[in-house]
Amino acid sequence: MIKKISKNVTRQKRHLRIRKIVDGTTERPRLNVYRSNTALYVQIIDDLKQTTLISARSQETGLKGSNVEAAKAVGKLIAEKALAQGISEVVFDRAGYLYHGRIKALAEAARAAGLKF
Repeated sequence: MIKKISKNVTRQKRHLRIRKIVDGTTERPRLNVYRSNTALYVQIIDDLKQTTLISARSQETGLKGSNVEAAKAVGKLIAEKALAQGISEVVFDRAGYLYHGRIKALAEAARAAGLKF
């Protein structure tokens, strides 16, 4: 019998490949995305200092669920928080998720709100 490999295991492998290349600095911190069944979590991380500078999640927006509309709201929220702290450029880390759906909506909303990546 052939064992089926979990989608999350393959995502984590993709994430490790991405993390070899993508690195957040003080000038351009890393915008990391985590997608669960119920929520979206976004962090802006300085990898040199190993600290989380800003975080946002879909529950903060007041929208229910983890859909495309919630992703747009989280993208706008994280961009507003980042610009308020003087962070205008980031490196986007999609964490192994494919660039479509909620991840794409979040990235486009953050760009539209003024974040550059």
